[in-house]
Amino acid sequence: MTLTGYSLPLSPSGASSSLTSPPWFFSGEVVMVDYRVDPAAAARFLPPELELGPDPGAAAAVFAEWQWCSANGAELDDPAGCRFSEFLILLGCTFGGEPMARAPYAWVDQAVPLMRGWVQGMPKQFGSVHMTRPVQVGRAGPRMAAGGRFAAGLAVRDRRVAEVSVTLAEQGEPPHLHAVPLVHSRYFPAWVPGEKPLHQLVSSEVSDVEFGPVWRGAGEFRFFPGADPDLASLAPVEVGAGYAFTYAETLVGGRRLG
Repeated sequence: MTLTGYSLPLSPSGASSSLTSPPWFFSGEVVMVDYRVDPAAAARFLPPELELGPDPGAAAAVFAEWQWCSANGAELDDPAGCRFSEFLILLGCTFGGEPMARAPYAWVDQAVPLMRGWVQGMPKQFGSVHMTRPVQVGRAGPRMAAGGRFAAGLAVRDRRVAEVSVTLAEQGEPPHLHAVPLVHSRYFPAWVPGEKPLHQLVSSEVSDVEFGPVWRGAGEFRFFPGADPDLASLAPVEVGAGYAFTYAETLVGGRRLG
C-alpha cells in the first residue's frame, strides 16, 4: 500500500497529513502600522531578484487574528484548530517593476500555520500574539469607529518583541503593503550529503480578496528586538499611520518568479 498525503505525516489514506491541500480560506481582523526602516537595512533582506520599491524603506508591522478552513470547511467544527494569530514585518519591494511586499520575519501561535508558512516560503516562527478585539455592544472593547483604540503585542520565549496601537480617526483606503502580492523564498536545507538545498523565489496567489471598512488613525509602534542584530536593524526610524480592518482571501497556491 502506498503512503499518501499532501504533507507529512503520510498515511495509507492520506488523512493524517498536517496540512490539507489548497485552496485555504481566511477571514480575520487586522491591526497594522506603517513605518519606515533604514533603506540600506531593508535592502540587505532582499534576494538579488528583488529591488527596493519607489518608496525605499517603506515597512509595516502587521498583527492579525485569523479563522481559516480548507475547501470542505471541516476545520470550522474544531475551533481550537481553525483559529490562529500572527505578527509579521513587511518590507516594500519590486520584482521586475511589480510592487510587492516581503516578510523577512513572521510569528504564529499554532503548529499548522507554522508548517503552512514554510510550505509557502514564509519564515514563520512560534510566538505569543494577542490583540484587542472589536465589540459591537458594551464597553469592554473598542468599536470600529472614530475614537476606537486597538492594541496588539508579540512575545517570543516570554520576551516582549513588538507592540502597536492605533487610535481610529476616519475611514480610508487599504494600506499599500497589505494590498500587494507577497514574495517569499521557499528554502529547505539539503539533508543528503552532496545535494543542494531547495531554493525558490515565489509569490502567493490569492483570490476572493475582501476588505471590510478600513479605519485609519494615529499609529504607535514599539520594537524590542532583543539579541538578534539582524532583526534589530529593522527597527523603525519613523512611525506612520495605523489601521484596523477585517480582511478575507483565498490562498490558492504559489507562482514561481524567475
